[in-house]
Amino acid sequence: MRVLPVSLLIGLATLATTSAAGGAALPRPFTVHDLVKLDRVSDPQLSPDGRFAAFSERRTDYAANKGISAVYVLDLKGSHEPVRVVDHAGSARWSPDGRSLYYVAPANGVAQLWRMDLDLKAGVHPGQPVQVSHGVLDLGGYALSPDGHAVALDYEVYPDCADLACTKERMDGKAADKATGTLYRKLFVRHWDAWATGRRNQLFIARFDAQGRLPAEPTLLSKGIDGDVPSKPFGGMEEIAFSPDSRSVYFGARIAGSTEPWSTNFDIYRVPADGSAPPRNLTPSNLAWDVYPVLSPDGRTLYYLAMKEPGFESDRFAIMAMDLSSGAIREVDPHWDRSAGSLSISADGKTLFATADDEGQHPLFAIDAATGAVRRLVGDGAVGGYSVVGDAVLLARDDLKRPADLYTVKVSGRGLRQVTHVNAASLKQLQMGDFQFFTFAGAGGQTVQGYVVKPADYQSGKRYPVAFIIHGGPQGAMNNAWSYRWNPQTYAGQGFAVVTINFHGSTGYGQAFTDAISGDWGGKPLEDLKLGWEAALANYDFLDGDRACALGASYGGYMVYWMAGVWNQPWKCFVDHDGVFDARMMYYATDELWFEEKENGGTPFDHPENYERFNPVDHVKDWRVPMLVVHSGHDFRIPITQGLGAFTALQRRGIPSEFLTFPDENHFVLKPQNSVQWHETVNAWLKRWTSQ
Repeated sequence: MRVLPVSLLIGLATLATTSAAGGAALPRPFTVHDLVKLDRVSDPQLSPDGRFAAFSERRTDYAANKGISAVYVLDLKGSHEPVRVVDHAGSARWSPDGRSLYYVAPANGVAQLWRMDLDLKAGVHPGQPVQVSHGVLDLGGYALSPDGHAVALDYEVYPDCADLACTKERMDGKAADKATGTLYRKLFVRHWDAWATGRRNQLFIARFDAQGRLPAEPTLLSKGIDGDVPSKPFGGMEEIAFSPDSRSVYFGARIAGSTEPWSTNFDIYRVPADGSAPPRNLTPSNLAWDVYPVLSPDGRTLYYLAMKEPGFESDRFAIMAMDLSSGAIREVDPHWDRSAGSLSISADGKTLFATADDEGQHPLFAIDAATGAVRRLVGDGAVGGYSVVGDAVLLARDDLKRPADLYTVKVSGRGLRQVTHVNAASLKQLQMGDFQFFTFAGAGGQTVQGYVVKPADYQSGKRYPVAFIIHGGPQGAMNNAWSYRWNPQTYAGQGFAVVTINFHGSTGYGQAFTDAISGDWGGKPLEDLKLGWEAALANYDFLDGDRACALGASYGGYMVYWMAGVWNQPWKCFVDHDGVFDARMMYYATDELWFEEKENGGTPFDHPENYERFNPVDHVKDWRVPMLVVHSGHDFRIPITQGLGAFTALQRRGIPSEFLTFPDENHFVLKPQNSVQWHETVNAWLKRWTSQ
């Protein structure tokens, strides 16, 4: 074969990616480098008059291996581009009068609350930033009171400290101590990706002075609450709400005690906004999850989300209404078989808004507060954050081919309009794979849904290797949504077709369908995967079933280990990320025990047979397929010993295998350069085994 000079090869490559007409770049397949460098839009907030949109935009500093967030403001009635009003900041909220934005940004290395006054008479003209808080600890979050005179604040403190300075002094003392040991007397010892420090999130309040600044020492509102307010590890200020008159604060909390790791008993509390009385539990009778308080505009009704089954984190979230004068509680939406999230209310109190998984989509819904009647406000794709003012809704929306941008729509559902085009120039140069949802008869003859994604460079009549992706959760779904981790387009850009199945246990298909996986991890879901694979091969002739690898993370990783022993015939390779290898040891090493106890029908010392029924470790003798194992050092949900154990099994059996670990990542791989390494390692593994 004749070898061309390098200079000529470079010239040919350049020619292949430019048009003859004017040298404009032609679209090319999407890659992980494109993924990590996309700007990310989030947290849309309408101004009180509905004219301006504030939002966060995260850009990637690849060299520094981190994301940098900025706050932008867009005039929705003008034709101007969004204006960056402050850099290195986030969590922007409008003042009640609409003249200022509050946000969180560092000051001398400590996260503080800031204010920026805006001139909005002729465009968007930011003023000078004003530091509002001067606390000695990082501010975790905040919520402005409706009257604009006070702000609720979240600080992580030692519960027995009388002020913030005490916590700071104790932290400094511990950092200087040469002895590094920590003595624990109860769980959690560690949670998600952090070891317990003895500090808890607590809720404070402070009033603005005449200059609009806060005192150095706020007032504790969550006094006597042995728990985190907001909750850890993912809770935020959406768990906090003021009454319309600003006199009361409502929040969700789980009392820790000694049962926190096996309890999902959150309750809604009310406390006077001046801290003059201790918090009062409003939902003590429900031993399951009560959270996300929202007050009616007249202050008479408390709306919130509630589960009914204690110890089950994936039970259906129902919308509840409590009459605050009588304490009577009713379920607003008993006939809506979806699990609501991100609750808010219209200005007239007649309509509630919530997102929910729904048959492969994640729309925004409007719910009649009186009748519970539900209608889709925005249909296909995935709605992230949203904000409602009057008849206007501002929302962030994405789908399988597009990252998030902002849209406006009327409360009626009419007039959907895209108002930002953040990555438009970059996306114009990139090829995405087209996708199609399909259904088939799964386990028990029930209808199950999945989707296929074509390779970015798809050509009719050609067959392509397949990445068969198995979602985690397991109570989750692979929706029509953009992702910065398991994004099907990164595989499509590498020349792979993608197949994924929303098996029994997935969300968005009714609560009974979600419940079906508990106690049956290796049963109906595996049957769905087998039948879904057969259906995909029968319906899409571009799938090469002889060149396919299965990939999964978390529960999907569990399923990969399970398939390695009980369904390995079709696969050329496996990729397992943070999967459960030994179900019995998983219970004793994980953090949130309520999950394991629900999924396995109790503890392993009371019901050992349940943990062995679908335990991958018991089938290692039947493993034969090459496997890449990925597991990170800060993953405390599924600890790294699970991945190490699987890799040991593979190596000892002589099965081709590799082990990739990130000592600085948790259950997810989040840092930009780590994400690139992850994808490049996975892609190389797939290509190695599907090219044969």
